[in-house]
Amino acid sequence: MRENVILQCTECKQRNYTSQRDKRKRPERLEFKKFCKFDRRHTVHKEIK
Repeated sequence: MRENVILQCTECKQRNYTSQRDKRKRPERLEFKKFCKFDRRHTVHKEIK
């Protein structure tokens, strides 16, 4: 039961990355610290619906 999710930058609100998660093992929303090419630095990216 894997699901594709979109990750959005919390600083500039751009949708930069996609990822996959298992709904059963991780029911909470994903959150990663990734590089944002628009801000040119590492920022927190959260899963959006």
